[in-house]
Amino acid sequence: MQFTVTVADAAQANGEVLVIPVFEDSLVQEKGLPAALRSADAALGGLLLSTAKREGFAGKSDQSWSFHTHGKLPANQVVLLGLGKHAGASHEALRLAAGRAAKIAGKSRSAKITFALPPGTSTEESAKAAVEGLVLGGYRFDRYRTTPREENPAPRLEEVQLLLAGDKRPTLSTKRAVELGQKIAEATNWARNLVNEPAAVVTPTRLADEARKIAEVGGLKISIGGRKQIEKLKMGMFLGVAQGSAEKPKLIHLSYVPKNARHAERAPIALVGKAITFDSGGLSLKTPDGMVDMKTDMAGSAAVLAAMKVIAELRPPFPVHAFMGACENMPSGTAYRPGDILISRLGKTVEVTNTDAEGRLVLGDVLTWANEHKPSAIIDLATLTGACVVALGNYIVGAFGNDHALTRSVLAAAGRAGEETWELPISELQKDALRSEVADMKNSGERWGAAINAAVFLREFVGATPWVHLDIAGPSSSSRECGYITKGATGVGVRTVVEFIRQRASTSR
Repeated sequence: MQFTVTVADAAQANGEVLVIPVFEDSLVQEKGLPAALRSADAALGGLLLSTAKREGFAGKSDQSWSFHTHGKLPANQVVLLGLGKHAGASHEALRLAAGRAAKIAGKSRSAKITFALPPGTSTEESAKAAVEGLVLGGYRFDRYRTTPREENPAPRLEEVQLLLAGDKRPTLSTKRAVELGQKIAEATNWARNLVNEPAAVVTPTRLADEARKIAEVGGLKISIGGRKQIEKLKMGMFLGVAQGSAEKPKLIHLSYVPKNARHAERAPIALVGKAITFDSGGLSLKTPDGMVDMKTDMAGSAAVLAAMKVIAELRPPFPVHAFMGACENMPSGTAYRPGDILISRLGKTVEVTNTDAEGRLVLGDVLTWANEHKPSAIIDLATLTGACVVALGNYIVGAFGNDHALTRSVLAAAGRAGEETWELPISELQKDALRSEVADMKNSGERWGAAINAAVFLREFVGATPWVHLDIAGPSSSSRECGYITKGATGVGVRTVVEFIRQRASTSR
């Protein structure tokens, strides 16, 4: 998708569709109407606004309304998108509206559109949010369809002209914001592709290959180890989960190191992604319905890898390391069993009470390894518990942490990125649920507080290092479309991690 930023009369815009986001307050009070809307309405003899109001368009969030110009404007169609009330509005409202615009362009078979940025907002952040929404909203995963969804399949959106509001002019910072928004959204779509692929395609080996490609393109360092290295590192929990599958496990370490020697010596940020490429539940077998989407159990690793694609271009003044333990969790004659006791890299022993609580076992060993690189902070992303979905639903990420400052920083980054995240507690009392009679701890406790139990388990492997755990089990995939969200993988976490690194870099130079 190609973007240009310009100042022009909206009535003369030559895109096939002219998109104008509108705040609810503007239509109610008829003050502060976007110049693009006034211009288009005047060129259409006042029909645009009068017809929109008559047909119930009020600028409310999620509202969309289309008007065919019948040759009275260069654009064939004018689309008004509701942003809700101006007071308290975030850039996420614009991002979601832009996603709707991309879908409308697809349905109208338009390859080129003009998108008017709303007045009264930061030009750079508005441009970035709009670009992200447009790129994410135009995403389709149709690689395996041999016939199109419709008789006349829609072309992909190819060109977008961004119209600046008021007397603002394009600047270098605006251009950079557009470029950044596009890079982040394209990386998110890359993660979506990886998660949407069948588990027979995205195996641990394929995940390692994708990491290697990112390293080659971005000039990153990479090491990929197999079973022998995992054994050498004494990652007994990782090996236990991996031993039931014919697929070979892979231990992936991808790292960005600044060229500046002083910056390269700084403590790194460690990113850890859960990389279970298929989770059958092991011998604690999932139900058929519960297993259908388990190709998505590596969404955390996809988000981390996609974020590293962008981080390689951001070039922060500190190292950033990504760690993943990739394997399948399968039932077989060699699978680990309930009642087994596994010895972690940290030396802690773990009694297996549920082989479907495998993600925390692999993450425990990988977190220990990551912590040995002496990072200033660790952030892990994992589709870890169904309990977090019960607590927060399908659209909110659960956040747990052992350091208030780091947790607040991650939550703030998520808010700026438009990925809703809610902090959940880690209670010392929950440790009782993981007590074992025969080992240091169990891998699974009682049903109550199960998401907290999982976080308590992971915390044992990070020591005193500031750490945040993001449980993305709910938002990692969607069963419906909404704004820029499509059915299937969402790529959640990419924007939050990039924004966190970006803000950290701005205060570390």
